[in-house]
Amino acid sequence: MNNLELAVPVLSRGKHRNPRKGACFMEFASYLAGEPWSDHPACTHPLLANVARDVNDCTTDAGRVRLAPLIPSVIGLTPDDPHVVPRVTAVCVEQALPVVSQERQYILAVALLVGERNLAALDGRPLDSLRPEAQEALDSVPAAAKWARTFTARPHRGTPDFARRTAPRAVSCAVEGISQACVPDPDERLYNLLSAAIAECTAWMPAPAPAVRRESVEAEH
Repeated sequence: MNNLELAVPVLSRGKHRNPRKGACFMEFASYLAGEPWSDHPACTHPLLANVARDVNDCTTDAGRVRLAPLIPSVIGLTPDDPHVVPRVTAVCVEQALPVVSQERQYILAVALLVGERNLAALDGRPLDSLRPEAQEALDSVPAAAKWARTFTARPHRGTPDFARRTAPRAVSCAVEGISQACVPDPDERLYNLLSAAIAECTAWMPAPAPAVRRESVEAEH
């Protein structure tokens, strides 16, 4: 085994001091991106990185091997569109709501409704309107949805920062809830959740600038 093979990280839970000690999903991303060793690298949108860290830590050792091929797809994925945070949050919550414990359903239903209001404001829709996917997820947990609608309708002293506080907590609750749910395939569900979050972020990346043909540049001069 050569030095390069010794340095290649192996995915495992938690933080690691260096590649020789192993790596979580996002530490491996920093390694591949050529950034300083970190589980919070600049190469990935913060909320997506949050999802990746949680999925990495909540997936079993056997299932974690399957996550590795997804790592290159998060490098350079840093969309700044304001839709990204509520949409990624919604992707996680919508997949988790039907299977997590009742206690988590109440928390996630609130987060989904608050995120939907943010999206409605961004899209110029009535604030109480819901996307079909969100409506379907809430319909799967009627008691939690009813309570969440009552709770979010009450006046509150302060409005938590959705992007910095509510969204990260919601995705962590969703991921942990799936990992502990009474389902036969939690690793598969977590893999699909992370894949969907990556796809959602990718969809909000700005379109690349059109290439300028060399002939056109030469013609101008």
